[in-house]
Amino acid sequence: MKGLLICDCDEVLLHMVRHFGVWLRERHDIDFAIDGGDFASSMRRRDGGPSPTQEEMWELLHGFFPNEMGRQTLVPHAREALAALSEVADVVILTNLADHNRAPRIAQLLGHDMEYRVETNQGGKGDPVARLVAEFGHPVTVFVDDLAVHHTSVAKHASGVFRLHMVSEPSLAPHVAPAADAHARIDDWQAAQAWITERFSAGVPATVPERIPA
Repeated sequence: MKGLLICDCDEVLLHMVRHFGVWLRERHDIDFAIDGGDFASSMRRRDGGPSPTQEEMWELLHGFFPNEMGRQTLVPHAREALAALSEVADVVILTNLADHNRAPRIAQLLGHDMEYRVETNQGGKGDPVARLVAEFGHPVTVFVDDLAVHHTSVAKHASGVFRLHMVSEPSLAPHVAPAADAHARIDDWQAAQAWITERFSAGVPATVPERIPA
């Protein structure tokens, strides 16, 4: 019987922050140096003006998605790993974007030869993950995401799901601590593929998080 892989997109399959930063500098004269903190607090106007507010930050993100999504580049080995995993699992991309970005995200992934079901979401991912688990009914589900808050949400609403914390942006990963509610932290897709394959092969749902090495 197949497994179910529920995977985030930005900073997991596609690089985002590096390209968002270039766009902010080019189009808005804003420097962007995120180190694991809040997006808005990582922005500095190059003319010395006040930093963008939270509201302005969201407006800037809405300006990037979907019009500038073509800037995003593929994370090394992500395409090959998902292709291999799709032989033993159904794959769903669960991305936190406004619903009108679903079609552009599908087209974006197709442009990278990744043809998978895409679901958009706003807020915590626990509820949509629980719904997908119920829909597919597979014995083992693995969830991959770069944000700790989503691992906490999934742990609460779908505790039997294996949770893999991945931050695939090399400039960001050292500043992000392993998610406390994830079962493991792996930032490389070749190693992640092996870890995920082991969970599907065992055929046993998750229980308590495995200890993450310091």
